[in-house]
Amino acid sequence: MTDFTEVYELYFRDVYRYALSLCRNESMAEEITQETFFKALNSLDRFDGKCRITVWLCQIAKNTYFSHCRKEKHLEREADTSLLPGGDCLEERLLERESAFEVHRALHALEEPYKEVFSLRTFGELSFRQIGELFGKTETWARVTYHRARLKIKEGLK
Repeated sequence: MTDFTEVYELYFRDVYRYALSLCRNESMAEEITQETFFKALNSLDRFDGKCRITVWLCQIAKNTYFSHCRKEKHLEREADTSLLPGGDCLEERLLERESAFEVHRALHALEEPYKEVFSLRTFGELSFRQIGELFGKTETWARVTYHRARLKIKEGLK
């Protein structure tokens, strides 16, 4: 299985960085990355090659992260503790059903290109480079536009 070892060595860092961007916790990102490659190895026969392997691996990482979040929420509810506070993290708020509607309402009120850039990044899981390419702009433009969209959504939630 030297092919998978090569895949692991080539893409570990990318998947780890993606997981870290989702959870902002190094140990959790390592755990998600390891679990991602374990799941990828077990389902290698389902990779059809229609997308780049990094996209496939990051999709697995995202699903693994969301599974961890649901599990944590379930454990918090079981322990009869309060849910995560609204806080600054829009992604966490999207996981909460009550807050998700308010975030979507604020997103819907955004003007373009903020609405589309935020949606492509958050829901479409595109990289800033890919978003920039779609708009014929730079990766930096996509990052700045996404950041401004987040600020506008937060402002709309107040």
